[in-house]
Amino acid sequence: MARRAAGEHRVTGDRVNGERPANGSLEEPVRQRLLAEATRLFAERGFESTSVQEIVAAAGVTKGAMYHYFDSKDDLLHEIYARVLRLQMERLNRFADAEGAVADRLHAAAMDVVVTTVDNLDDSKIFFRSMHQLAPETYKSVRAERRRYHERFRDLVVEGQRDGVFRDDIPAEMVVDFFFGSVHHLGTWYHPDGPLTGQEVGRHFADLLLNSLRP
Repeated sequence: MARRAAGEHRVTGDRVNGERPANGSLEEPVRQRLLAEATRLFAERGFESTSVQEIVAAAGVTKGAMYHYFDSKDDLLHEIYARVLRLQMERLNRFADAEGAVADRLHAAAMDVVVTTVDNLDDSKIFFRSMHQLAPETYKSVRAERRRYHERFRDLVVEGQRDGVFRDDIPAEMVVDFFFGSVHHLGTWYHPDGPLTGQEVGRHFADLLLNSLRP
């Protein structure tokens, strides 16, 4: 039975594939431990039922150390999702700015967002389950970050419509909303021990998107 390679795009703290970022410092593991333990506790107990004291105790640090990196528990929840979104935005920009046919670039971008979501599924599930509990300003900031990502993705659809490669009788915004609605639903049914890998699910999603856009 095919399964995804463990940690293929997995984000751990501020690391991707287990590598320390170029600007990492000796203190960075503290931040990573806080994020890792917050992610685990939020998944096990829920955001609302997890206290700051439980997070710092699990990470083996003081509250003062936590507040050096994060302003609040809201800030931790925000970062759990934001680190995945930053990875996805960086990769989407590379696909969008690459040479080649717009259909190929959109297919690659659509497949990648599914793969990176599946590889960081716990983070995404925790966030979407708990985001309504964020403070209003934090929630507004998150929505703005997601909007920028969706707009960059939409630009590829618009480019293809303008060039006559994609059908233009469906608004690009609706295409994007429909696609990402399916992506955000992954957490309700996908399991890494299931019959499909993240790569296979991503390819199916991307194929469905491109097929729906054919003139």
